[in-house]
Amino acid sequence: MRRIAILTAGGDTPALNATIFGAVERANQLKIEIVGIVRGFAGILEPQLPHVRLNPLFTSIPELDPCMGGTLLGASRTYIDPDQTAVIADVKSRLQRLQIEGLVCVGGDGTLNGMQPLSDLFPCVLAPKTIDNDLGLNYIDEPNEITEDEISQSGKGFGGRVSRESIELEEIINYATPGYATAVFVVVQGVERIRTTAESHRRIAIIEVMGRDSGFIALGSAYGQPDIILIPEVPLDMERLEQRVAELYELQKHVVIVVGEGVCDQSGRQLGAITRSYDPAGNIIFNGAAEELKRLLCVRFGDQFFSSRRKNESADSAIFTRKVGHTQRGGFPIKFDRYHAAQLGGKAVDLIVEGRNNAMATLQYSRESGFTLGSLAANKLRDRFGKIHPRQVHSSFYEKLRFQPSRLGKEYLRSVLTNALGSEDVEQMRATMFNPGKLATRFQSVCIDMNRRIELLK
Repeated sequence: MRRIAILTAGGDTPALNATIFGAVERANQLKIEIVGIVRGFAGILEPQLPHVRLNPLFTSIPELDPCMGGTLLGASRTYIDPDQTAVIADVKSRLQRLQIEGLVCVGGDGTLNGMQPLSDLFPCVLAPKTIDNDLGLNYIDEPNEITEDEISQSGKGFGGRVSRESIELEEIINYATPGYATAVFVVVQGVERIRTTAESHRRIAIIEVMGRDSGFIALGSAYGQPDIILIPEVPLDMERLEQRVAELYELQKHVVIVVGEGVCDQSGRQLGAITRSYDPAGNIIFNGAAEELKRLLCVRFGDQFFSSRRKNESADSAIFTRKVGHTQRGGFPIKFDRYHAAQLGGKAVDLIVEGRNNAMATLQYSRESGFTLGSLAANKLRDRFGKIHPRQVHSSFYEKLRFQPSRLGKEYLRSVLTNALGSEDVEQMRATMFNPGKLATRFQSVCIDMNRRIELLK
C-alpha cells in the first residue's frame, strides 16, 4: 500500500489533531503517503477534492500539533447518501485519480454510517472520536437484544430498557472515546466555579452539559461534586427530585444540579425539545433542558418556598441556569485524550494495511492490563434492523434514588479519569495562559498555513 487518505467528520473534539498525528506517524513508519481530505465528506463530494499532503518525504508537516484542539483539516456534518449511486461513482473516480488505496475516517456514529457507501468501493476504517463517549457497546450482544417496538417507542437506541442488570467493565466495547476526558475536565471546572456563586447567593444552580442521548459527561461531572446528577437514560422523577432539592436547600442553603441535555420526562419527551413559544417581539424561544427544568421547579416550589426563607426572593430569582456549551468540545486535549487518540489513529492505519474494511479501531480495558488497542467490525454495532445506536450509560452505573453514580459507575470513572490529567497539561496552561506575547500579536490561525498547502484535482 502506497497512499491512503484521512478525513475528520461530524462535530469537532479536542483530540482530532492527536488522532491525525498518530495516523501520520504510523504511516511514516510504514513508508505510506497519507493525504488529508479537507472538510470531511464535504471535501470528497467536491469535484476538485481539496486535499493536503500530510507527510511529504515521510515527515509530518509542522502544522500538525497533537496538543492543539480541533482539526487542521476542517470538518463538516455533510454525509454521503447511499442511494445516490452516481455521486458515489464520482467520489470513487476522484479518489482513484488521487491514487488513494484506503480511507481512515475520524468520527462518531454519524461518520461510521457515512463511510458505509465508500466501504463498498475500497477499504475504509474508523478511528473513533466523540466527547459524548457514545460510540461503542456496553457488551457485545447489546444490539441484538433491541426490538423494533423499542426503536419506535424510544427513538434513541438502548435507553429506558434493562436487558441486563449488571455488566463487567471488561465487557465494554470501545471503553472510552478520545474527547470525553477533556470534556469532563471542562465540565468539572465549570461545576466547581458555578458552585461558588450558588453558595454565596443561596441559590439553586442548574448546569446543562452535552451528551445528546447519553449521560456519560453528566456522570463524569461527579468530580465537580454536584448535589444532583440527571442523565438521559433515567426518566425524570419530579416528585423525588423536588423532595431531594428541598432537603438539600434546607441543609446547605443552595443546590447544584447537573443535567444532561437529553434528559426526558416520564412520558419520554426530552426536556430540551424545541417548543413554539414566543417572546414579546414575536421571536421563537428555544428552551433547553436546564431552562425547562427550572420552569418545572419554579412551578412546584412557587415563590412562597423561597420568600419564606429570604425576604422578597422569588422562585425565578432563586433558581438560575448555565450551559457549559461548546467549551466542552474546544481547547487543547488533556493527556488521556492525546495519548489514546494518537494510538487509535495509528491502529486505524494498521487496520487498513492489514486489509480490514468497514472496521473500527477500539480502546479496550481490563483491571489487570489497563488500556489496550483492539478492533471491531462496524456491523457488530448494528441491530437486527441495520441501525447503529448511541451507547448509553448502563443502569448499573447510576443510582437513580440518589441521583449519583453507583459503585460501578465510580469505578468506571476512576479507570478513565484518575490519571487523565498530566503534569505537562498544567505546565502548558502555566506557560501559555498569560503569555505576554498574546498581547503583542493577534491570534495565528492554523487555517492560514493550511490554505497554502491545499491542492486540488484538475
